[in-house]
Amino acid sequence: MHNIALDDVDHLPIDVLPIGTDYPPGHRMPAHSHRRAQLLYGTRGVMEVATDEGSWTVPPDRAVLIPPRVTHEVLMDGVTTWSLYIEPDAVPWWPTTCVVADVEPLLRELLETANGFAIDYPASGRDRAVVDLVLHELRRLSPVPLSVALPRSADLRELCRAYLASPDLAVTNERWARAVGRSPRTFDRVFRGETGVSPAAWRGRARLLAGLRMLPGSSVTDVAGRLGYATPAGFTAAFTRAFGAPPTRFSGHTPVS
Repeated sequence: MHNIALDDVDHLPIDVLPIGTDYPPGHRMPAHSHRRAQLLYGTRGVMEVATDEGSWTVPPDRAVLIPPRVTHEVLMDGVTTWSLYIEPDAVPWWPTTCVVADVEPLLRELLETANGFAIDYPASGRDRAVVDLVLHELRRLSPVPLSVALPRSADLRELCRAYLASPDLAVTNERWARAVGRSPRTFDRVFRGETGVSPAAWRGRARLLAGLRMLPGSSVTDVAGRLGYATPAGFTAAFTRAFGAPPTRFSGHTPVS
């Protein structure tokens, strides 16, 4: 199924609805939720999924698992998706918060195959076997830590959302504290209490996530410079500490020595 609205097919008595969709650059899906669990996989481009709890960056060859009825919005940067919308009873092991995971070649091929199914694909035979194997592979997904927590307080969350959209190396704790009318000490205490990290550490991780969005089509050297790192090696070291893999794994470029 391709470019079909979920609402038009959600009533079908099918556990797994595969729907592929094309999105233009810069497309933002406003806050919404689904009755079903969703596997959101981008065949190209980068996605950013945000809930009240946090923000997840989803580069190519990764997917995000979105729990049923969790309100989320998505920024699509020239993305084509192969989604699965799954009845909750069919995946009782589904995570209770969003999770980004690597997609191995076998699962990618299965997703492409499933997204070619007819709307009323048969509940038995080859199509059912493909769906069963997809569900089996989903249980084997390897999570990757491509996210940041968002504060509960609306004013702090707004600061963070704006920073994620446009990271600014010049931002300081004092500037953020003034923006929300709090003293630097109170701001720091509240921010740590709601995110688990200091504001400075949070901004550092957010800049790395911004770099993750820049990497497809850009060199590591270019991204490092745009984010304010003195050397590509410094950016590579920070990126690897944060995400468990070097930026070359996401860019396809030759590693920086």
